[in-house]
Amino acid sequence: MLITSAPDQAGCPRHPALAEAIERSVSTDGVHPTAIGGMWLARMSEPSPPVHGVHEAAVCIIAQGRKQVMLGEEVYVYDHARFLVVSVDVPVVGQVIEASADAPYLCVRLDIDPRRLNELILEIDPGPVRNAPAPSLALSATTPELFDAVVRLVRLLETPSDIPVLAPLIQREILYRLLRTDQGPRLREIAACESRLGQVSRAIHWLKINYQRPFRMETLAAEARMSPSALHQHFKAITAMSPLQYQKQLRLQEARRLILAQGLDAATAGHNVGYDSPSQFSREYSRLFGAPPLRDATRLRTRPELVRTA
Repeated sequence: MLITSAPDQAGCPRHPALAEAIERSVSTDGVHPTAIGGMWLARMSEPSPPVHGVHEAAVCIIAQGRKQVMLGEEVYVYDHARFLVVSVDVPVVGQVIEASADAPYLCVRLDIDPRRLNELILEIDPGPVRNAPAPSLALSATTPELFDAVVRLVRLLETPSDIPVLAPLIQREILYRLLRTDQGPRLREIAACESRLGQVSRAIHWLKINYQRPFRMETLAAEARMSPSALHQHFKAITAMSPLQYQKQLRLQEARRLILAQGLDAATAGHNVGYDSPSQFSREYSRLFGAPPLRDATRLRTRPELVRTA
């Protein structure tokens, strides 16, 4: 199923003020951390092949270009007209599909801090929390007010002395603007630890810490404070995969990192992430990433910016 952004009625392929602010801070392709905690800037000067990664809970706002993110069978296509919300850490496949040297893909990723979000919600309007599980990815129209706040946040990178005082204020405003969009209910779920999303998040946190170990559903369900059947149902509704499939993705992502960053051979990397059989590891690695471990690592070393995109 394709979930796409709406056509831009004005025909403008970019948000000029945000694109210019990003380009003043980053000039090379890749995903760049910034001096503002929780904010990343991404730039790509050409379309990318599919890139696998675990996307953390975040909001992604494109200034220029277009991207698609795949979660299970769903494909989310977005540009400057719509922003992407990711509600839990989830393995996805991202691909920049519109970019060029003259008009590079430019994006801001803002990590979501549930604690800060919850403080704001309690102050402005506690309200009820929707408890029906929903997919962890969603798109919404980017409002002028949201763009304005994000532009001001990115521009702070040009005056570093202002960041400690002004960045928290603008980040708070951005959360407020997001709560006023139709993603408000989803953001309330992120902030509420006892929502279905919060319970699944606890299970995900446990899996990320214990990805090397075999697990029983009863153990994971106890961590999430749900029954095994309820956890399986809600976990799949939110992440588009079972807990076992999620663990497998974490293992393969970590093995890929070990091969790239530490130069481990495939058998050692597979063993380190919990595989007893090198042949099974190589088979599952090739199925996910499209090439055996060593060939995949050789390709990525020539284009390190493809390891992660925002």
